[in-house]
Amino acid sequence: MVSESIFKPCVLIPVYNHEQVIGVTVDAVLAQNLPCVLVDDGSAAGCAQVLDRIAAAAPGQVQLLRHASNRGKGGAILTGMQYAAHAGYTHALQIDADGQHRTDDIPRFLAQAQMNPDALIVGCPQYDETVPALRFYARYLTHVWVWINTLSLQIRDSMCGFRVYPVAPVLALARRQRLGERMDFDTEVLVRLCWDGLQFVNVPTRVGYPSDGVSHFRLWRDNALISRMHATLFFGMLRRLPRLLLRKWRTQRGAQ
Repeated sequence: MVSESIFKPCVLIPVYNHEQVIGVTVDAVLAQNLPCVLVDDGSAAGCAQVLDRIAAAAPGQVQLLRHASNRGKGGAILTGMQYAAHAGYTHALQIDADGQHRTDDIPRFLAQAQMNPDALIVGCPQYDETVPALRFYARYLTHVWVWINTLSLQIRDSMCGFRVYPVAPVLALARRQRLGERMDFDTEVLVRLCWDGLQFVNVPTRVGYPSDGVSHFRLWRDNALISRMHATLFFGMLRRLPRLLLRKWRTQRGAQ
């Protein structure tokens, strides 16, 4: 458990070829006097050079980590988490590098994390008119599977890349369970942490899709990974079914 008297957050941003927008995101983070951990997940030379300049311009505020080749968003997040633990940070606020998320909401997320230091603070997107309709409705398939696999509605949206992790439970999970390292990571880590008994705080946040945004979603590869993840989690839920049902019964009884 995280002591309420110790709260030391950092902002963690996985980056893969987002050279057009990453500078704006980092500037917004630094304007809030927050340390920033950038993980270059095997970006091309142009983006790598931009990240080098960002880190050089803010020594002591920006820590740049680098993968020699692309490992995926989940792999980048875990690399950043390991650094965060080594540097003494208790919490890592993850935000995407593509400009979808409102950096103005960072204080609200961190305030919730400080009040609930052992919980996961998860963004609950409020979309504007820029969201692609197919992507918007397809998310509900994952939502339903998450509700089935956790036997709860605790997790309103498991795909939003704006969240605050308590670092220690994530690394403890990663030590005993190999997690997906690509687009399957965001959902899998939340479901497994829910199985571990962590609580969730859902925070509404506005999300937009810039017209010049860069998406690294690969239709066939990532859909196959996500489908396999849901199947694996479903059978994992069945193995845990008695314990999950008992927890649910105790929660409902305690609420009476």
